[in-house]
Amino acid sequence: MIDTGTATGGLAEFQSARPRLFGIAYRILGSATDAEDVLQETWIHWQGADRTAVRNPTAFLSTITTRLALNAATSARARRVSYVGPWLPEPVLTGHDPALGAERAEAVELGLLMLLQRLTPNERAAFLLREAFDYPHGEIADILGTSEANARQLARRARAHVDRERAGQVPAAEHDRLLRAFLAAARTGDLDRLKALLSEDVVFYSDGGGVVSAARRPVTGRDQVARFLAGVMRKLGKPVSSDLVNANGREAFTLARGDSVLVLGAIDAAPSGVRRVYFVRNPAKLGAVRPPS
Repeated sequence: MIDTGTATGGLAEFQSARPRLFGIAYRILGSATDAEDVLQETWIHWQGADRTAVRNPTAFLSTITTRLALNAATSARARRVSYVGPWLPEPVLTGHDPALGAERAEAVELGLLMLLQRLTPNERAAFLLREAFDYPHGEIADILGTSEANARQLARRARAHVDRERAGQVPAAEHDRLLRAFLAAARTGDLDRLKALLSEDVVFYSDGGGVVSAARRPVTGRDQVARFLAGVMRKLGKPVSSDLVNANGREAFTLARGDSVLVLGAIDAAPSGVRRVYFVRNPAKLGAVRPPS
């Protein structure tokens, strides 16, 4: 939340651009909490700027936000060296959030945000500005402080990496069918059904952040993932409710006990079946996820 205090100059322009600014910062950082911190800094910069000289406030604010997010990304990468277990992005509910739902859905999916963390911050920013927000390469170059040719190369290199790693994605309807079948099989502990839904090379990522019990390394292979998932569901115990939600532009699910969400679960799917499973369990990343009232 931006603390405007008594400084209301430029507030209308900032609020108008805010959905885009949050979308940029969140996609670069994979953290809604860190994105809000970036927006707070952007607001401070905006208050100190000579706004009478700014022709396009949204472009000006987007440039500030991107540069601040890139600085934050460098710090975040250093912190994640000591992160306990696999790191997953902080999920956000997009079913009722025009700030994220209005832009291209692919660029906010958990699997893609996780994949983009392997890129350099500049590659990540160039990809997101181009793919999610349709910025021309010239504007991306200005934002990143580089040449247009280099901005084009950064975006091309990132796109090739994403295409290589995420080849064979299924349509949304098939993704949702597999997710629901996967959840049903996991809830009942049906190992045979689980195995039938998983691809041979499936990988399971569980992010507990060292706060709650979670696998410290990715679990790989159909048999191992099916057995591990069945064990996780047993350990969660009862009563645990499950609900379908729209998170990060895709259908996902929550597992909750009462008002406490224990897991935000999501998948990536290919024609061969579910090939990536993501369980966000770190309580610090579940603050924005609530079970239906």
